[in-house]
Amino acid sequence: MKLVDPYNRRLNYLRISITDRCNLSCLYCSPRHQIPKLSHEDILSYEEILRLVRIGVQLGISKVRITGGEPLVRKGVHEFIQALHQVDGIRDVSLTTNGVLLKDHVNALIDAGLHRINISLDTLKPDKFKKITGLDAFDRVWEGIQRAYQGGLSPIKVNTVALRHFNDNELEDIARLSFIYPFHFRFIEYMPIGTPEAGMTSSLHTPEIKQRLTDKIGELIPVEHQLSDGPAERFRFEGAIGEIGFISAMSHHFCHTCNRLRLTASGQLRSCLLSDHQEDLKTPLRSGASDEALSAIFLKAASMKGVQHGLTADTPVRISGQMSSIGG
Repeated sequence: MKLVDPYNRRLNYLRISITDRCNLSCLYCSPRHQIPKLSHEDILSYEEILRLVRIGVQLGISKVRITGGEPLVRKGVHEFIQALHQVDGIRDVSLTTNGVLLKDHVNALIDAGLHRINISLDTLKPDKFKKITGLDAFDRVWEGIQRAYQGGLSPIKVNTVALRHFNDNELEDIARLSFIYPFHFRFIEYMPIGTPEAGMTSSLHTPEIKQRLTDKIGELIPVEHQLSDGPAERFRFEGAIGEIGFISAMSHHFCHTCNRLRLTASGQLRSCLLSDHQEDLKTPLRSGASDEALSAIFLKAASMKGVQHGLTADTPVRISGQMSSIGG
């Protein structure tokens, strides 16, 4: 049996949240009001995650991304990444980070075998960075990006959540960095997950962003999509050494190409980020379930994957879970 959903999508990509804790409290991810954090006992151990990954490999998983919360706040992450690389059948391991701790971890991550990294950066202005994230840490993040570049990590993908009234007047400045750095600068539509902060309900979608960049910078030239690519539409400007990408979960569903499952820090398996449905793996895992029984839960999650999520740019429906605990 392989992980193939009812719409014949082969699921070979597992995103793993190793912690719900983060050193930032971004407006669109972890609102400033108190959100209870999982206890140490409630979070899957690295050994438990590795067992689930090995089971997933038998079902067709070949690609893994480590997320959080902020994964670099969890001790032992380097050894965990190294262990993932040693799982027979895993061909690709990557990491998503907010970059605050990255400068101190780059060398260890590279030594652990990491080649690719995604780094969140929603503004180029230190004061605005603090307003969005709750921490005065822009310089640390920028230094982390530079060290990742100098260390040879590639591709480096810089993720910007496009937020009207927050960073919409900087999108062109971020895109122009593609003429200086060979990074993939990606603009992500805000997704209504969890409890929003004030002012987070006015959306900014890809068509408007594309038009702004075209008017201010120049033609967006399509880049050929590769089989290993994620959901981003890829472009570049004439003469640029980097790329521009768009992830349009709200205005242009890419569900028909979705190949992923998500394992939360609390051991829940989700077939869609924008759905509250999940299957419990932790309870049977800790109750002595066999690999076959755990495989059946993977297969059930795949069978529950819908043809597409139900959110659109024009509907106010929200997902109840917080992005910080799901691992976007």
